[in-house]
Amino acid sequence: MNKKRLKALIRKESLQIMRDPSALLIVFILPLLLLFLMGYAVSLDAKNIPIGIVSKSDSSYARSLVESFRGSRYFVINESKDKEFFMDMLQNNKIKAVLEIDDKFGRENSYKIQLLVDATEPNLAGFVQKYVSNIISLWARQNAVITTTDIKIESRYWFNLPVSSVYFLIPGSIVIVMTMIGTLLTSLVVAREWERGTMEAIMATPTSMLEIIIGKIIPYFVLAMWSLLLCFLIAYFWYEVPFRGSLLILFIMGAIYLFPALTSGLLISTLTKNQFIAAQISLVASFLPAYLLSGFLFEIENMPEWLQVLTHIVPARYFVNSIQTLFLAGNIYEIFLKSIFGIIVIGVVLFLLVFIKSKKGLE
Repeated sequence: MNKKRLKALIRKESLQIMRDPSALLIVFILPLLLLFLMGYAVSLDAKNIPIGIVSKSDSSYARSLVESFRGSRYFVINESKDKEFFMDMLQNNKIKAVLEIDDKFGRENSYKIQLLVDATEPNLAGFVQKYVSNIISLWARQNAVITTTDIKIESRYWFNLPVSSVYFLIPGSIVIVMTMIGTLLTSLVVAREWERGTMEAIMATPTSMLEIIIGKIIPYFVLAMWSLLLCFLIAYFWYEVPFRGSLLILFIMGAIYLFPALTSGLLISTLTKNQFIAAQISLVASFLPAYLLSGFLFEIENMPEWLQVLTHIVPARYFVNSIQTLFLAGNIYEIFLKSIFGIIVIGVVLFLLVFIKSKKGLE
């Protein structure tokens, strides 16, 4: 490999990037857009859930229980004596649950409560049931409805003290951003050369295919690392996600992850030779697997066994696990080493495919 030729190729590709606003748009604007969407538009937390309360009892116990629900940040309370009115609202999806307090509530040691939940959204229904149970349990302890001999559960949340979905989503979103940038940028590289007719000029030079491949990857690698730094700053300073690991390890993991991300984009562009098709395939081949099969949103353990096996060829799976560990738990090297091994194996396979498919010729 000739260092002088490689340096010239890197300089040529860097100048081409500077003259192409779309590349800079992808590197600096796309991360901002995706992170703000993930941080504000996507949330796994359930808040301000509309529910109806039908209190048939006028006892002080019933009134204090209703006030406990009013003071909760999880619910928006509608109160009425007419249960059928709330049932119609539940039917029309205007409220998510109906809580009925029995007319003998607080009298004769009777504390009957009925909860009707709209389960068309199972996750939300589970949240409603859990939140209602917690509020009632807290109210019961405060009003000495339960005795001191009853079992008490003290919960402590490790790694995510506020139990905020942002702590979980933002680190995973960085992986999605890195995947999109790495694959989308390089997927347009070779395809653009063929469309503009400049590939013939490159083929006429004495450079080898290995030099051409590396010369195209390195400038986009540098851009993607700048994007990783931007994402980290937004996550840490804007969203205030705690970072308990090592910055050095974060950037080492990011650099290793870019190997398969950039190479897969280059493989797509080599096979398609068309920018539009390359961009579409890169979204399907990189974004969807990273979003659905990496454990970013959906637990891999809950997937069918055949799909769990398939996730092992998705490099984002390994990076998601590592980056969430870095942010929330710290430096756990056993996890990092396993992830690095998986990423490198996938990257080597993709690089070999690119090298095999990239032939120095016009056919």
